[in-house]
Amino acid sequence: MSKNNMNLPQEHYGFFTATAMIIGIVIGSGIFFKADDVLKYTGGNLWLGILVFCIGAFGIIFGCLTLTEFSMRTKSNGGVISYYEEFISKSVASGFGWFQTFIYYPTITAVVSWVAGIYTILLFGLENSLEKQIWIGLGYMVLFYVINIVSVAFGGYIQNLATFIKLIPLIGIALSSIFWSSATPAIPEGVQIAGIRDVGYGWLAALAPIAFSFDGWIAATSITTEVKNPKRNLTLALITGPIIVLAVYLMYFLGLNKMLGAEYIMSMGDATVSKVGELLLGQYGSRIVLTLIIIAVLGVVNGIVLASLRIPQALASKGMLPFAKKVELINPKINLSIGACLISFVISVLWMLTHYFTQKGNMLSGGDISEMAIVFSYITYIILYIKVLKMKKDHIITSKLKGIVFPILAILGSLIILLGGFISNPKYVTLFILFCFMVCVIGFAYYKRKEKQEGN
Repeated sequence: MSKNNMNLPQEHYGFFTATAMIIGIVIGSGIFFKADDVLKYTGGNLWLGILVFCIGAFGIIFGCLTLTEFSMRTKSNGGVISYYEEFISKSVASGFGWFQTFIYYPTITAVVSWVAGIYTILLFGLENSLEKQIWIGLGYMVLFYVINIVSVAFGGYIQNLATFIKLIPLIGIALSSIFWSSATPAIPEGVQIAGIRDVGYGWLAALAPIAFSFDGWIAATSITTEVKNPKRNLTLALITGPIIVLAVYLMYFLGLNKMLGAEYIMSMGDATVSKVGELLLGQYGSRIVLTLIIIAVLGVVNGIVLASLRIPQALASKGMLPFAKKVELINPKINLSIGACLISFVISVLWMLTHYFTQKGNMLSGGDISEMAIVFSYITYIILYIKVLKMKKDHIITSKLKGIVFPILAILGSLIILLGGFISNPKYVTLFILFCFMVCVIGFAYYKRKEKQEGN
């Protein structure tokens, strides 16, 4: 065995394991609190909602298949940052890494923690206010930072448990709806009724919450070097996995609509799922379902925190952050970089504060900061898709399907998601995307300047 082969990760995942991993990565918390948003944007039109889910799956299938061309040609396990570093440039990788460190991961951490706060208030019947949601969410955020810093292993156990539990309410509601014949419940008095209406092209705005629900797919490309016969098994897994996720999402979405009706879901918002639990399991059913959902959402918080703690250290190890020598230093007691942990935590808290103000002022018209970050991430992937087209032109990739068809469809999927983001809120989405771009430029310029100084 050659030295190079010894440095490669062992190929130990088959088709079924790879597919299961992709499903586990993609299915998160978004489906629980974004289903009502999808209906609101589509004006309660069930068929438009189904179309939006299919478009989301379309984007990730061809995105995954296109990015696999990089993962099959690199020995690095650094994921997307390593693709930019090896196939585009280190400066561009630095810019993308800054986006992930200072915007992408912390905005998702803040929003999902906040969602856990919402469902906790519903579970215990507390007075519901944005301030209370934020404080409880912040408490969860701090808890999971502490857990993952103190015990890496315990954080992993939580992730495995949550992956299994989050499927229970999704599949349970989907299957139960097949045999459901009762009338849809009445909307409680005092709740403003959101009626079914024609939204024109406004339904495209539903693509922003859909992007959140399908987010996480990008991580699936990082397991390529650990899959047996990746050209066959991973390609099949990257098609099969998203289709299964789409099927689960659609069954849940259709089941929810059949049992409650579009008007009820749009009017009740995040409180919808507790009603399903009550209808299915009686007096304590809503609490059982809400408990399962809280565990699922907290599993996502745990997973995002687990990843975000490591990103600053990875960037520092490549010299892409200020004070890199201090930040890249791993503390042997916790097996993490203390500097990276501090950066990750402080930035997440700042974004939680930003999220509070954007929600308080309804700046994003029912959306949130994480949706905007995810929409911008689709823009950054287009750079890689174009690179695959160039690789086909340079005869590095010989297949027309992999070198032309897949990347063009992936670009189309990204542009559709971007269009949906703009339609949801043209003013603030534009400002947010410009802000994301500015952060990328700062990261790019930092590394360029560092290279120039080292060259001198």
